[in-house]
Amino acid sequence: MTALQPTLDAAASGRLIDRAPANPAARAAPAVSAKTWIAVLGATLGAFMAVLNIQIVNASLADIQGAIGAGIDDGGWISTSYLIAEIVVIPLSGWLAQVFSIRIYLLTNAVLFLTLSVACAFAQDLPQMIALRAVQGFTGGVLIPLAFTLIITLLPKAKQPVGLALFALSATFAPAIGPTIGGYLTENWGWEYIFYVNLVPGAVMIGMLWYALDRAPMQLNLLREGDWFGIATMAIGLAALQTVLEEGNKDDWFGSPFIVRLSVIAAVALSLFLVIELTANKPLLNLRLLARRNFGFGILANFLLGVALYGSVYVLPVYLSRIQGYNAEQIGMVLAWTGLPQLFLIPLVPQLMKRFDARLIIGTGFVLFAASNFMNIYMTPDYATDQLFWPNVVRAVGQALVFAPLSAVATSAIEAENAGSASGLFNMMRNLGGAVGIAMLQTFLTKREQYHSNVLTQSVSMLEQATRTRIGQLTQYFLNHGVADHAEATHRALVAIGKIVQKQAYILAFSDTFYLLGATLIVALMAALLLKKPDRLASGGAH
Repeated sequence: MTALQPTLDAAASGRLIDRAPANPAARAAPAVSAKTWIAVLGATLGAFMAVLNIQIVNASLADIQGAIGAGIDDGGWISTSYLIAEIVVIPLSGWLAQVFSIRIYLLTNAVLFLTLSVACAFAQDLPQMIALRAVQGFTGGVLIPLAFTLIITLLPKAKQPVGLALFALSATFAPAIGPTIGGYLTENWGWEYIFYVNLVPGAVMIGMLWYALDRAPMQLNLLREGDWFGIATMAIGLAALQTVLEEGNKDDWFGSPFIVRLSVIAAVALSLFLVIELTANKPLLNLRLLARRNFGFGILANFLLGVALYGSVYVLPVYLSRIQGYNAEQIGMVLAWTGLPQLFLIPLVPQLMKRFDARLIIGTGFVLFAASNFMNIYMTPDYATDQLFWPNVVRAVGQALVFAPLSAVATSAIEAENAGSASGLFNMMRNLGGAVGIAMLQTFLTKREQYHSNVLTQSVSMLEQATRTRIGQLTQYFLNHGVADHAEATHRALVAIGKIVQKQAYILAFSDTFYLLGATLIVALMAALLLKKPDRLASGGAH
């Protein structure tokens, strides 16, 4: 019996139709009922909400911390707890959907996600918020891979690009538009509304899933056959790794005994997980899928896409806040131009896939995404909204072009019985790429700021006439603006010059960071170039 029962049985029969070599009628795509499309739409709406929830909370984290009395360092666990739970449950979801049936499992977690979202708005202190966000992460993490699974099992190959384009709204559009929505709600309504915003679309999602998902019996007997050692080592390893990535930069990485211990735990647990999955009779995840050329290179490109996607969502707000002094709403307005164009472009991608080789579209997307980062490598103190407009638009176009065709090519040869493993691996690796990317960029930004600060400080010497002249000008400025003591005015002048140097060092560091993001996407492009033209894909350039 295959995973997801009737769902996958139908999908398997669809694949038999695809394989029939005879006449055009046999090759014609099976009709897709309205009920099936409602199921896909409901599931992708859930995935969109789950991803959006992460970004709008991050955009409002400072306000939440202040409201519940959390410090900056401890408040970071509001996001970290959610992300740990999410990355652990994503690869588990395919198997748990078999155990409880996809209808019961998906609907239960959708209802819990909304309930916990409202509960977060009423959290009174940090421990409550962390606990609620962790449980919400378990429920939200279910919505992402199951939407992907339904698309590649319910829809025939010819219609999958449409479904994957819908899913791309959660994978690339939601992270881009999240800060815009979060910033607006926080500044105009209060941080609680970032949790209330889920209620209306969530109710629509639940209604669609309730109507469209077929009933199927639970298979609780599968619990006895579960890969429990694999589940335990995976959960421990991913939780430890995610914590290392989230907290490492703040705790000085391996200068912290806590980070060292967690790193060892992650390395041991994940190594055991790999051994178990490759030797078990009924593994939780079929890791042998990674040996398939298109899925393996597709996963690599998807991981690097996650690095750049979530990395850029992290870097731009930090730059606008730290250098330009923007508030959450202003940051959201700048980032809107990486999100809104995607809303109009992504629906066009399936049509492009009918006319062009999907690999050409993927390559074009990665080139544009990389170019958008390279456009930001010569930043100045005046580099703000106007200067970021075109890089953000180019980035939006690149992101819109990449995800759906990459997903289609990577999963083109995945059988119905492997759909759960493929979905879990594909979505987990993109999220893991985001965690790695943010951790890497945090450290890189700090190190490059220190480097540029040292270089610039050497040029600002008291032996230089220009430096002494500038100190004299600033000293006189402070004396003319209410500072009576000459020594105090001189001190303020030196502090002001130090801030100027530090700001310039940060600007140079941000330029270097965008260069690194662009280079990462070039590597992703190289992985995409190694994809093989799939034998079976939606019509058009991929026959």
